[in-house]
Amino acid sequence: MKIVLVSPEVAPFAKTGGLADVSGALPVALNNFGKAHKCTVIMPYYKLVQKNGFKPKLVRTERIPLGNNQFNAEIFFGRYENTDVYFIGNDQFYARDQLYGTPGGDYPDNHLRFAFFAKAVVSVIDYLGGADIVHCNDWQSALVIFYLKLLEKEHRIKTLFTIHNMAYQGLFDPSLAQSIDIPPEYFSMDTLEFYGKLSFMKAGILYADAVSTVSKGYAKEILTPEFGCGLDGLLRSRLSSLYGILNGADYNEWNPKIDKYIAKNFDEHNLDGKTECKKDLLKAFGLKYDAKKPVLGLVTRLAEQKGIDLIAERIEQMLDLGTYFILLGTGSEKYNNLFSELAKKHHGSVGVRIGFDNSLAHKIEAGSDMFLMPSRYEPCGLNQMYSLKYGTVPLVRATGGLDDTIEDFNPANNKGNGFKFVEASAEAFYTTLERAVNLYKDKKKWLALQKNGLKCDFSWNKSAGDYVELFEKILFR
Repeated sequence: MKIVLVSPEVAPFAKTGGLADVSGALPVALNNFGKAHKCTVIMPYYKLVQKNGFKPKLVRTERIPLGNNQFNAEIFFGRYENTDVYFIGNDQFYARDQLYGTPGGDYPDNHLRFAFFAKAVVSVIDYLGGADIVHCNDWQSALVIFYLKLLEKEHRIKTLFTIHNMAYQGLFDPSLAQSIDIPPEYFSMDTLEFYGKLSFMKAGILYADAVSTVSKGYAKEILTPEFGCGLDGLLRSRLSSLYGILNGADYNEWNPKIDKYIAKNFDEHNLDGKTECKKDLLKAFGLKYDAKKPVLGLVTRLAEQKGIDLIAERIEQMLDLGTYFILLGTGSEKYNNLFSELAKKHHGSVGVRIGFDNSLAHKIEAGSDMFLMPSRYEPCGLNQMYSLKYGTVPLVRATGGLDDTIEDFNPANNKGNGFKFVEASAEAFYTTLERAVNLYKDKKKWLALQKNGLKCDFSWNKSAGDYVELFEKILFR
C-alpha cells in the first residue's frame, strides 16, 4: 500500500504532545512492517523544525488558491530513519514561535493556516502520484479529507481520520467559510455546522471512509455524552466505521537499557541501575536521598483533564505518607503557582519544574517509584507504557487507554501491573495512593509488581499491524 500520513505535528521535528510521538513512530513502524508498504509523512514547516536542528531541502514551490487569495507553498523534503517527510512551508503561517497559539490563546488565523495546509497537502499528494490511503490526524488535518471529497472525481483516494482528543475540534466563526473554500451548502446541521460554529473535526468524521481513535476504551467512551463533546450522536451514526487502535510506545526512545539521559542504564534482568537513577533525579531537584521514601513522579500538562486538581486537593496528605513528589509540566497559572509555592514550602520533599525538558522527563521516568496519571479522561496515554518499561509503577484512573493498559495489582496472586481507581475524586485517588505506598514497604511484592510491568510489550509492531489490517479493510470493503 501507498500510505500518506498527515499530521500537524511530528516528532522529532515539532511537538506539543503525544500526537507528535504517534505521528513520528507509526510511519517508521509501517515502513518496517513490510516492503510492500510505503508510508510518507506530510506536516507544516514550522520555525521549530529548524530550531530542532533539521534543514530539509526545498524541492518545489506552488501557488495555492484559497478563497479570493493565492498563497505560496514551499515544499521541502527530508528523511527520518526510513521515512520520507514532506514539509509545507509559508512564513506568513508557520514562522512563529509556537505551533497553535500563545499563552493568551489560539492564533486567530488558525482556520487559514490549516486550510492552506490541507489544500497544499492535496497538491503534494498529486505530486507524489497519488496514494491508496491518506491518514489524517486531528482537526488540523481534517480539511484534507473534505477537499479530497469535493474533488472526488479526480481523487478516488480512501481516507482514515484519527481522533487523538475529542476536546480539541477546530471551531471557527461561519463567516470565515468562504475564505477557506467551504461552499454555503456545507454549513448545516447535517454537514459542518456545530452549535453555530464551523467545525473542522466534523469534516473529518463525516467524510472519511473510516474513523479511528487511539484506544479501544476511548472509542467506546466518545460514543457517550460525557466524552463525546457534542459529537457523540454523529459518532454513533458512524459506529460501523469506528475503530480503536492503541498507540504504541517508541522503545527506541523510551528504553532504560539504552536511554542516554539517565544516570545508569538498566533492564528487566537487573534493576540495580534504577537506584542510581533515583538518586540522580533527587539530586537534580536538590533533594536528599532516602531509600525508604518512594518518589511519586509526574510529567503532565497542569490541567484538570489530567486530574491535577485531585492531586492538588490531597497533596499535603500525600506527603504525610512519607513520599517525595516530583513534577515536570506547565499549564494554567493557577496550578503553575500552586505547585511552585508547594516546592518552596516542602523543599525537602517536593521538586517542581514549570515547563518542559525532555532529558528531565526521562530522568523522572527512570528515577521515580510510581508515576501518577489520575486523568479525568485519557484517549490513550503513553507515559504509563513508558513507566512500565522503566520499572516505575503507574497509578492511573480507569479511563480510555489507561484502563486498557493497566491492570490493578492483586497482592493475593501477584497479578497486575499497576494501581487503578474508577471514580474521578480526590478521595478515590488518595485511597489508591495510600494502598500503593503501603505495598512499596513490602519489597518482595513490589519487585513482583515491577516485573509484571517489565514483561509488558506495547511496541509499535502490534499497533502497526492493526493499522495495516484497518487500511486493508478500508481499501477492499
